[in-house]
Amino acid sequence: MIKSMTAFARVQQSEKFGTLTWELRSVNSRYLDINCRLPEDFRAQEGRVRECINARLQRGKIECGLRFVPEQVTETGIEVNDSLVKSLIEACQQINTRLHQPSEINPVDILTWPGVVAEPEQDYKAIYASSEQLLGKALDELVANRLREGERMCKLIQDRSAGMKKIVENVRRQLPEVQQRYRAKLTARLEELTTNVDRDRLEQELVLLAQKLDVDEELDRLDVHLKELNEVLNRDEAVGRRLDFLMQELNREANTLGSKSADISTTQASVELKVLIEQMREQIQNIE
Repeated sequence: MIKSMTAFARVQQSEKFGTLTWELRSVNSRYLDINCRLPEDFRAQEGRVRECINARLQRGKIECGLRFVPEQVTETGIEVNDSLVKSLIEACQQINTRLHQPSEINPVDILTWPGVVAEPEQDYKAIYASSEQLLGKALDELVANRLREGERMCKLIQDRSAGMKKIVENVRRQLPEVQQRYRAKLTARLEELTTNVDRDRLEQELVLLAQKLDVDEELDRLDVHLKELNEVLNRDEAVGRRLDFLMQELNREANTLGSKSADISTTQASVELKVLIEQMREQIQNIE
């Protein structure tokens, strides 16, 4: 089953130590490109986060963000760093001696100074374990979203593939008539000439011209590539690069069909094929 590279997932979990929230965004990219945004206390876990993502995804630009809000503990009171408070007061008094209008020290300002109020110690080993487990759930949701989007894209590609197959069948069915009509047209023009024509040489030239205009090989290759396309769509692996290669091959055959065209209907068929190929290519750019 194919997967889209465009998806979003957000999961949140509250524990006794606080609330963890993972957000994952995925867009198309040629390779797997991971950008992690983690709180400072989780920086050491970035390697592990990348390992978890690498194990689940193969392509795409991934924006991975974690938010951690610690549980506020108030029943144990506020623990103040006395030595830091003393140093801050002494510094304020020293500055006041240099001011023309000294100001009183506001205790609230002291309390808001970083490090004055001691933060309760956290068991980060347990928090890391919970965050990794929650990341797994976020990846589950992201992959599920990619699969759902991939199913819709697969249906669009299959519809266009079926349309291409009908065009190829129509060209193949009309080919004998087109060749006969082209032959009759050339013969009629030659008969309008006043010079004598070597009929044997004329037949030889018509045979050579028919060989140059023969598109059976291109039609056969289009059939083969379309069959391969539908087979690849059912593979349980990353197939985006393979599908992109098939679009190049299909486009090459459609171009050759147009260049060999001896009839307006074949030229139109070539144009219609290239339109469908381009529509499929746009979808395939987002497939993992």
